[in-house]
Amino acid sequence: MLNPKLQTLNSKQTQMVKTQNSKPYDLRERTLRFAKEVRNYVKNLPKTLSNIEDAKQLIKASGSVGANYIEAEEALSKKDFVMRIKISRKEAKESGYFLELTEPKEEQIIEKQDLIKEAIELTKIFGSIVEKSK
Repeated sequence: MLNPKLQTLNSKQTQMVKTQNSKPYDLRERTLRFAKEVRNYVKNLPKTLSNIEDAKQLIKASGSVGANYIEAEEALSKKDFVMRIKISRKEAKESGYFLELTEPKEEQIIEKQDLIKEAIELTKIFGSIVEKSK
């Protein structure tokens, strides 16, 4: 069942829910889950200087994806909505970049690949929203 709040969105904002594998995805929940999964991944990274610095940036970018999406939901205008979605897309791309830079333990390689895949998917979703909002 869809969130009642999502049912009241205007037609420009209907892309906020993406259907995948026949399940509705609330982007607010999906971006929150992404940020939490990134944080769990970072906790177990080897404590090298480069991982520490890249992890700081990764945590900021992954959290910013969802934070800007929440701002887009509360946009004051179409222009504001599109700008916030573009920022979410940018932060998703940045998250993918910093994920690529991390040097995980052997047992974290699949987790890293899954997170990169999710960053790419979020980038594509936000890109699609931008295109459909023109």
